[in-house]
Amino acid sequence: MTGCGDPRLNSLDPSGPAGEMQLSLIKLSLGIMIGVFTVVTIIYVYVLVRYRQRPGQNDIPKQVEGSTKLEILWTVIPIALLAVLAVPTISATFSLAKKPPQGQSVEVKVIGHQYWWEFVYPQYGIRTSQELHIPVGKKVHFEITSTDVIHSFWVPNLGGKMDAIPGKKNNMWLQADKPGRYVGKCAELCGASHALMDFTVIAQTQQDFDKWVKAQQNPQSMATNKTLEQGKQLVAQNCIGCHAVRGAGFRYEGKKGPDLTGFGQRTTIAGFLPHDEKHLQAWLKNPQAFKPGARMPKIGYLDDQEMKALTQYLMSLK
Repeated sequence: MTGCGDPRLNSLDPSGPAGEMQLSLIKLSLGIMIGVFTVVTIIYVYVLVRYRQRPGQNDIPKQVEGSTKLEILWTVIPIALLAVLAVPTISATFSLAKKPPQGQSVEVKVIGHQYWWEFVYPQYGIRTSQELHIPVGKKVHFEITSTDVIHSFWVPNLGGKMDAIPGKKNNMWLQADKPGRYVGKCAELCGASHALMDFTVIAQTQQDFDKWVKAQQNPQSMATNKTLEQGKQLVAQNCIGCHAVRGAGFRYEGKKGPDLTGFGQRTTIAGFLPHDEKHLQAWLKNPQAFKPGARMPKIGYLDDQEMKALTQYLMSLK
């Protein structure tokens, strides 16, 4: 319960039908457990008082070992309680894993990396990282996998967790009922920076989502002055081996790092750092200081002017 202080990470305050379905299961299982605990406590207190040893009493209470009635009773009751819990749990599990009908959902391929998330929208021919944009009031179907180790995709306010397993594709759907930003987490210990493998879900109205898709599909190069042109050249020399910037001529094919298209409009750096030039420069100079085990090499060999040009160019990608 102490983990529910941040409203952005609260499974008990769902903002979509998947989360509400799972919360109902939590309430059902909690009610069963409280009921069992209450009955056992009442019986325990009754036996403790009723059969306590009294002064002058040395006889042993009547023994009931081998009672067929009692054995049937304490076997049937747990089975019945498990059945009450199992039926809605199995129903919800299959419901959440079922792919929505064609055309009634947004398709997103989720790919876990150490230690970042990649999101591919095959319907729209775009991809992004660390920020997942979804339309409000519409189911989003996720095909989840990993490129390295086992991760776990989790957006507490929208629904439960699903493992991202190398070589395997798991499926689930989520839906946001209202616009907003929701924090996503990796819920499977995956290495030194597991706790920093965050992402943001941005739920938008259908109109705003369509605008975002259109901007992603038609990115424009922002190199409009000398400093930005220098920054673009530095990106080409230092970053394009792993990253892509669509619209600037740096394609994604064969790249291992996040797509940097639209980087200037993102809300975080590396999924958790504040989005400003100061933190971007610190990240570029020494990523390991922030995310131990991250595969990004440090770019500490640029002088101040070059670093300024590089960060300004990245921040201009909107």
